[in-house]
Amino acid sequence: MPVLNERAYLRRAVESVLAQETGGPIELILALAPSTDGTTELARELAAGDPRIVLVANPAADIPVGLNLAIRMGRYPTIVRVDAHSELAEGYTRRALATLSRVRAANVGGVMRADGRTPFQRAVARAYNSPFGLGGGAYHGGTVEGEAESAYLGVLRRSVLDEVGLFDESIRRGEDWELNLRIRRSGYRVWFDPELSVTYWPRESWSRLARQFVATGRWRGELVRRFGRGNSLRFFAPPLLVITLLAAVLVAGGQATGILSGLVGLAAALVYLPVAAYVVLILSVALGRNGGSGWRDRMWTAAVLPTMHLSWGAGFLIGILRGAHDAVDTSRLGQRNTPLP
Repeated sequence: MPVLNERAYLRRAVESVLAQETGGPIELILALAPSTDGTTELARELAAGDPRIVLVANPAADIPVGLNLAIRMGRYPTIVRVDAHSELAEGYTRRALATLSRVRAANVGGVMRADGRTPFQRAVARAYNSPFGLGGGAYHGGTVEGEAESAYLGVLRRSVLDEVGLFDESIRRGEDWELNLRIRRSGYRVWFDPELSVTYWPRESWSRLARQFVATGRWRGELVRRFGRGNSLRFFAPPLLVITLLAAVLVAGGQATGILSGLVGLAAALVYLPVAAYVVLILSVALGRNGGSGWRDRMWTAAVLPTMHLSWGAGFLIGILRGAHDAVDTSRLGQRNTPLP
């Protein structure tokens, strides 16, 4: 479990892991980045109370670096990747181990069930759980078991990791997708089991959400630069939306100044059609049954979806043009969370 500024979530995340029944010994290795909210002190307190918790320093604060440090320290043949911002469902690990054996997969993952405790966070959770939010990947609400492109978190065979290599430490976002690509290209299965679920707590503020998605989109652009056709076509929808909106703004400016007129202006105005369709889509989702229970929830849903799409799409375009370089997700830095109820 890589950990950075997660004091409000860490205790429950740890408890959900240690409550798992596996039929054998377990250990929980926390890779501690330099936190500023008391997370490290809490981690030490938890470790002092349970010998199964092992701490390792992750001064680089990068997720793949922390994961690799924890994996190298691990003693057992199965690696269960967990996140400090999430909680494993009861029976998650036992079910995953059974699925690994049953389908002879190298990595098994389940459904990310996002949840929230404020109107904003609940709106983000609904977007995560909706095919209109993050593009309909299997782990965002899929119901059919089978082979998958990637896995959320994942329960992995250590022997396969030793063969294909650990997480690529040059990739700061999307490192799980890249690892699963190597696993699949080596002839192993990545498997989705909808009976597995993990509760995920999204970012708590608009600015943190936007910064997270810009960083994620930028690294996806970098992955497209590196791996080309290995990327799903669904990743190109948000940047296409950004380009379309920019084109609509330019056309509107040209029409307002008279640069675009007559048949040329009429033809250029066709760019408004996909923009209008997108607005109708967002309003339909926000006002529909998945938009929330009250007017405030519906308004947040209508605001959150474009924030996710446009932030991700803008980051993608930067990444595809300039690369990701040392771009990081700053949405966790200096975080001060309110404790969960």
